[in-house]
Order: sequence, then structure tokens, then C-alpha cells
Amino acid sequence: MNQEIIVSGVVLDEHFRLTLVEVCQLCDVSAETVIELVNEGVVEIQGGEPQDWRFDAVAFQRLKAALRLERDLGVNPAGAALALDLLEELQMLRR
Repeated sequence: MNQEIIVSGVVLDEHFRLTLVEVCQLCDVSAETVIELVNEGVVEIQGGEPQDWRFDAVAFQRLKAALRLERDLGVNPAGAALALDLLEELQMLRR
């Protein structure tokens, strides 16, 4: 039995920048959800107003991880920010 597996992804490089609209489309979430995560400190963005925000590769990956924590474990935005910070600190200590 042959099963077809479809894999999708986004190529990230040092010039990677997404707008709020693009992030919402790629992550299938509302702008309000992303704004709440930014306000909780989950990600650092470039730009002042939400329509001017730009998300680099690191911010995009952290945002996706926070959304998974919320979806899979029911973690709130503040908890997602704390969990991601602790995971990054643990990775640094292991290096």
C-alpha cells in the first residue's frame, strides 16, 4: 500500500522577513492572536505599529512554537513565553 505524504515548509534565511498578514496566513491564526503573543514577549519584532511589523526567521520559529504550545498543551501566551525562554536557556547550557 503506497501512501502519499505531502510535506510543506518555509525556507528561512538571514533575509527572511514576514509581515503580520503573512504570518497570520502561514500559521492560520488571527492577527489578534499574534499581537497577544508579541505583547507577552514571545517574539521580538521589528517595526512600531502592527501593520509595520516584520518577523525574522527566529521570531517566526518562536511564534510557531508558542502556537503549538497553546494548541497542544493549552498553555496561555505568558506561559508559552516562559516555556520558550527556559527551553532556549537549557539549549545554551547544554552547548
